[in-house]
Order: sequence, then C-alpha cells, then structure tokens
Amino acid sequence: MDAPTTPMTPYDRIGGEPAIRKLVDRFYDLMDSDPHYAELRAMHEEDIFPMRASLTGFLTAWMGGPRTWYEERNGACIMSIHSKLGIGKDTAMQWVAAMGQAAKDTINDAPFAEAMMQAFAAMSSGMARNKSADDA
Repeated sequence: MDAPTTPMTPYDRIGGEPAIRKLVDRFYDLMDSDPHYAELRAMHEEDIFPMRASLTGFLTAWMGGPRTWYEERNGACIMSIHSKLGIGKDTAMQWVAAMGQAAKDTINDAPFAEAMMQAFAAMSSGMARNKSADDA
C-alpha cells in the first residue's frame, strides 16, 4: 500500500524559495527601473535590499514554505505592517502591475500566476481601502 501523499503547496508548485526570490528580485528591479512605478518606489527607502529579503520571506511562508518570516515577527500582520505607508489606490495598482509583470517574466505556470495575482490584487485593494478609511 502506498503512503498517503501530502498535497503540493503553492511554495512547492512555484519551485520553492529560489523561484520566489527570482519573482521578488524581478519585482524590485521593475520598481527601480520603470517610471510607471515611480510613486510606489518613492514609498520605499533608497536601500531596498531589506525589503527584497522580507518579501521573499513573507511569500515563502504565505505560499506554504518555511514559516520563518512569521516566527521572526511574532504576531505580525501584513496589513498592519503596511498601514502606515499611506497606500492609496494608485500605489496599490502599481504594486499589482509590477508584481503581475514580474510573475509573467518569472513563473512558467500561467494558471498558478493568475491565481496568485488575484490574491495579491485583493490584498493590495484591502490595503488601499484601509488607507481611505483612515483618511476619512
């Protein structure tokens, strides 16, 4: 009798941390070089290396890989972490557009990339809505 198999996580499907790092690097490279993302880039420190590492860690954990990012930030919530950045609709859309382009450039699994981008779009929309509620 065969042992039961563990369902494949998104982390496994994307190719683990190396694939996530490639996605994140492409995202930040686009943010650094493409003027379409200038407002988004302006929200970040000049040195984005710490953000590259943090986003790689977050996505690794979020997709079902090692949960180190959460363990190092006990009780952290991605929405709360971003609440002080003043994310508006335009910057949320820039984030989704840059991440979408990075996904197209680095993920060779269109259905997976589409599902991931739907989740990212909902997440970034929630962050922009949170800003609007705070400004009211």
